[in-house]
Amino acid sequence: MKFSITTTSSTEVKVNWLVAGISENDEFSPSLQRLDEALGGSLSRMREREDLTGKAGEISILGDAPGLEADRLLIVGLGPAEKQSLQELRKAYSTAIRKIATKEKQSLGLCTPEVIVTALGEPVALEFLSDTVTVSCSGQGLYQDEKSRYPFKEVLITEIEANKENKAAVRRGVILGEAVNLTRELVNRHPDDIYPDTFAQRAADEAADLGIRGEIFDEEMLKDEKMGAMLAVSQGSERPPRMVVLKYNGGGKEAPTLGLVGKGVTFDSGGLSLKTSAGMITMKSDMAGAATVLGAVLAIAKLKLPVNVVGYMGLVENMTGGAAYKLGSVLTARNGKTIEIHNTDAEGRLVLADALAFAVDDKVDKLVDLATLTGACVIALGNDIVGAFSNDQPWCDSVLKSAREQGEDIWQMPMYDYFAEQLKSEFADCKNIGSRWGGAITAAKFLEQFVGETPWVHLDIAGPSYVESSSAQRDAGGTGVMVRALVRLAEANL
Repeated sequence: MKFSITTTSSTEVKVNWLVAGISENDEFSPSLQRLDEALGGSLSRMREREDLTGKAGEISILGDAPGLEADRLLIVGLGPAEKQSLQELRKAYSTAIRKIATKEKQSLGLCTPEVIVTALGEPVALEFLSDTVTVSCSGQGLYQDEKSRYPFKEVLITEIEANKENKAAVRRGVILGEAVNLTRELVNRHPDDIYPDTFAQRAADEAADLGIRGEIFDEEMLKDEKMGAMLAVSQGSERPPRMVVLKYNGGGKEAPTLGLVGKGVTFDSGGLSLKTSAGMITMKSDMAGAATVLGAVLAIAKLKLPVNVVGYMGLVENMTGGAAYKLGSVLTARNGKTIEIHNTDAEGRLVLADALAFAVDDKVDKLVDLATLTGACVIALGNDIVGAFSNDQPWCDSVLKSAREQGEDIWQMPMYDYFAEQLKSEFADCKNIGSRWGGAITAAKFLEQFVGETPWVHLDIAGPSYVESSSAQRDAGGTGVMVRALVRLAEANL
């Protein structure tokens, strides 16, 4: 898609679709007033008849718009002006764009929403719009004959000065949107398409032209690195494990380094603790943490941020072959801790344990890991909220702030030491699970044993990283949650 900024009035842009936003029970904004005048008061009459209420996500379409240069006008409700957040605005505009991005080679005009400009400033508004359009017109039909959505050939953002800062904001939004779409795509690919080797190769291909140094650790290299926990998870699969390490050094030798660690279980059968069919059908998405890390590192590199970031992606299949690891097995992780297995379906934490220990040995200054780790977190927080767990409150505050600035719902969970009591083993240093109570917290307390003194935040994205059914605002499948937050975190804190 070609994005452009123009000072031209929205009434004068020649496009197939013009999209404008309207707040609920509020006066028309200046841009809407101009549209209303050009349309001979049509919008005012619709408002009087309560056909144009401005309720969040409400869509009103004028299929023929005499008085405008645009062929059609879509007005999307933004909800009450005093309650508008970046997240709610993204939902509204996603609903609008998805509604009309159903044909090839269309052009789109966007009336710059004054409410966003007033609240956030022009650059943030432009970043938001270009990001939202990029994501919303990308469908999930990887394996379907007929696509449900198509990118626009041209997108014009109206009534905005095309200065250097605004152009950079649009470019940034497109890069973020593309990173989210890459993460979504990887999560949506079926498990015979994306497995450890193919994920690793895709990561290498994507990083090749961006000044990112990369290394792919094969099975023998993982053995040399004493990654006993990760290797055990992979034993039941015919497809060998991989670990991808991508290093972007934009900050120079003296700058601190942020480590991003992603769980990449490309398919999770549960192992010998076998899942049901209903529990297994979405398990192609169990690598969403690794896909999120990849998307974020690539975006950081494309934006040429002056930071140092390393992405670590532990990639395995958890299968039930004859060599599968067993309940009662005792594994030795990279940092020397022994782990008694009480459930082979609690495998993601084993992959992360070795990857986190590797990152600590790599001497990163701060850590964030992302994983579709526990159903317990979904039970606690629902499908739309990321759970955050940390050993360092100032660092956790930074992560929370970055997520909220990007409209990502997140909530910090407690990390009381008594939860670690559930992980004590009679036969090893620890077990890989505790009781059913506080399962998301005991999983985080397990991971805490592998980060040492490094400031660390664990993000459990099991709920919001994948949705099972489509809605007006988004497709079923991968969501790309936390990609934007990680980019913001790198930019704001290092």
